[in-house]
Amino acid sequence: MYRPLHDGWTLTAVSDEVDIAGIPAAVPGCVHTDLLAAGLIDDPYLDDNESRLTWIGRTTWAYETTFDWSGAQDAERVDLVCAGLDTVATLHLNGAEVGATANMHRSYRFPVRDLLREGANTLRVVFTSPYTYAEGQRARLGDRPGAYDEPYQFIRKMACNFGWDWGPTLVTSGIWRPIGLHAWDGARLSAVRPQVTAEGRDGRVEAHVTVERADGDGPAAPLAVTASVAGVSARALLAPGEREAVLTLKVPEPELWWPRGHGGRPLYPLEVRLAEETASGASAEGAPLDSWRRRVGFRAVRLDRSGDGFTLVVNDVPVFARGVNWIPDDCFPARVTRERLVRRLDQACEAGVNLVRVWGGGLYESDDFYELCDRRGLLVWQDFPFACAAYPEEEPFASEVEAEARDNITRLAPHPSLVLWNGNNENIEGFADWGWRDRLGGRTWGAGFYFDLLPRLVAELDPARPYWPGSPYSGSPELPPNDPARGTVHIWDVWNREDYLRYAAYRPRFVAEYGFQGPPAYATLRRALSDDPLTPASPGLAHHQKAVDGAEKLMRGLRAHLPAPATFDDWHYLTQLNQARAIAFGIERFRALAPHCMGSVVWQLNDCWPVVSWSAVDGDGRRKPLWYALRRAYADRLLTFQDGALVLVNDAPGEWAGELAVTRRGLGGEPLAEERLAVAVPARGTLPVRLPARLAEPGDAAKELLTARLEGHTALRFFAEDTEAALPEAEFDAVAEPVAGGARVTVTARTLVRELALFPDRLDPAAEVDDMLRTLLPGESVTFTVRSPGGLDLAALTAHPVLRCVNEPRP
Repeated sequence: MYRPLHDGWTLTAVSDEVDIAGIPAAVPGCVHTDLLAAGLIDDPYLDDNESRLTWIGRTTWAYETTFDWSGAQDAERVDLVCAGLDTVATLHLNGAEVGATANMHRSYRFPVRDLLREGANTLRVVFTSPYTYAEGQRARLGDRPGAYDEPYQFIRKMACNFGWDWGPTLVTSGIWRPIGLHAWDGARLSAVRPQVTAEGRDGRVEAHVTVERADGDGPAAPLAVTASVAGVSARALLAPGEREAVLTLKVPEPELWWPRGHGGRPLYPLEVRLAEETASGASAEGAPLDSWRRRVGFRAVRLDRSGDGFTLVVNDVPVFARGVNWIPDDCFPARVTRERLVRRLDQACEAGVNLVRVWGGGLYESDDFYELCDRRGLLVWQDFPFACAAYPEEEPFASEVEAEARDNITRLAPHPSLVLWNGNNENIEGFADWGWRDRLGGRTWGAGFYFDLLPRLVAELDPARPYWPGSPYSGSPELPPNDPARGTVHIWDVWNREDYLRYAAYRPRFVAEYGFQGPPAYATLRRALSDDPLTPASPGLAHHQKAVDGAEKLMRGLRAHLPAPATFDDWHYLTQLNQARAIAFGIERFRALAPHCMGSVVWQLNDCWPVVSWSAVDGDGRRKPLWYALRRAYADRLLTFQDGALVLVNDAPGEWAGELAVTRRGLGGEPLAEERLAVAVPARGTLPVRLPARLAEPGDAAKELLTARLEGHTALRFFAEDTEAALPEAEFDAVAEPVAGGARVTVTARTLVRELALFPDRLDPAAEVDDMLRTLLPGESVTFTVRSPGGLDLAALTAHPVLRCVNEPRP
């Protein structure tokens, strides 16, 4: 019997400086959200409120609740089960210490039967200040370099809690995952770890089962363990004193689980049951002692390293990773509901994504996250939570890292979506290239985790999945880690120093991180900031730009491509547009290189708060223009101009064939030269088509462009940047009409209209548009559908600054 303990909690500051006592507390939750609910702090996501809340992470806090317990509920064993405590906690039941924790990333179980009383019982959980603990460990072990001047590597906690170049410094404490009492008799299933694979046409399950007995390993009745899936069963007996069994099930010809775009995602219920064995040799009748159920999928996964490449292969089919990086979706993870994950992961799927990388500065995500990825065919690359710092390998960290890894490898083993374990984010690169070696002076930095402990644990507990020591990484500690010619690469010179056209100079094998910034939606900014007026340099907006020199880098990246913004509205539209263009340019480059390059993982899908960042979906869940660019660049079929050629990319299961038309045109749409040819691109293939000089070389670069069309797919290439092109002043007709649930906007071009965008959230914060960033030639039309539960001003919907284009008339 499991009894949640989520009610009746209070929160108290254990501090002479902070006078907060006995306020209501939500469990699961954290101190910040409790203080916010009590009206004791301002929303840390608004304006610069975050700056005044650093005291929370430097305070010790106590959670306390009282619950009733009856002897009638007694059992041989009663355990206090803590799915997640953040982070350094001491637990007391009725005044007696139950246990202590120092790791946000793992679960805990404490026996408490002898401490329970008839009637009222008091449970108290005291959380030591994360800073006090981390700074104490740093003083004891010696400092270690990191990307930020915060001690996040000295505590097993979500690193980005301490601030990042896209996130606020909001250092949390609290009971962040469920907590409760588990009463049980006889024995229980303490761990079930299925290894589920496909071998030829058959499926195979090895269910590794560990049992805990109520009386320890002393004399007891034999136990029977059974496992069943897809109509196949297996049974094992555990004699007194035995704790582990492996049950093997061979399933004939199951339907295979495939990534998105490659096939279906069938899931099969796998059940494991534990019962006492009777003297007659049959399991005792009635309810089992314990049971475990999950849905599993049959598939085989491996990492192909041939030729120094990096290719994920599922069911013997190489998969081009159309990926995004995932960060925690909220600084306060207990607020991330299943419904919110559904929306965010659906946004990934709708953008053509087939892989999500769970980044190492965050968390092992919730069971809901991986189960939703299973159902959607989203491949999951899982970082172990180490990021951008040298980590100590001494105790207590070595034991904590092993415990958390064992806990989470076992927890995530059933999920077919999980296809790769990755040791860390950028730490190998930091040691090799960021000057850490000299600063460390021989102190440990995490190498023992990435090259020894973690691969050993994966080999022991999850041998059917590949392990990679870190990203970027070239395949050997002796090689430069961020070499595009080998393994995985992170490309950050573009955002930090170079124009985005530099992506074309890369010929990588797999790009695991690259990104470009843009601001969030207007409605998100207006909710978060009270700046009046709102300008690119206003104080609130500056506070919500965490990247070093971020505002200047936005403008530097804009200057070569788009006109200088004259107003805040211009700045907002043009920087969002430039972000979308930069990432689309990179994606198209890397996809055109397939199969030499087999992965593009954009930084990043989501945000944890309203901020100027690299995300495609902002902190309020609104889709930025980048999201629409992702959807086009990650489509199954893509036409892209590359290096004097047109490359046809076909990441679909069938051949792509038809008549390709490539036309050099004037900006008025008139054809100047044209080539038509029959093409056929094989499934999962690319086809470069070299362009003849009469197409590739313009007569006047400022006044011409190329168009390519094949089977409803279109690509455009302007010979000059918008700052140098002779773009006409846009003339078009725009008509808005009401439809059920919103409006329909039809735009018909009378001249070239460049990068047409509609921003209905300026009129209704809940409004969304189905498409964006469309370039029209004279005579072409596009229709946008706007969903708006609050209703819209139709006249405003077709006027500045809601309807925008690059070459719009200037006042």
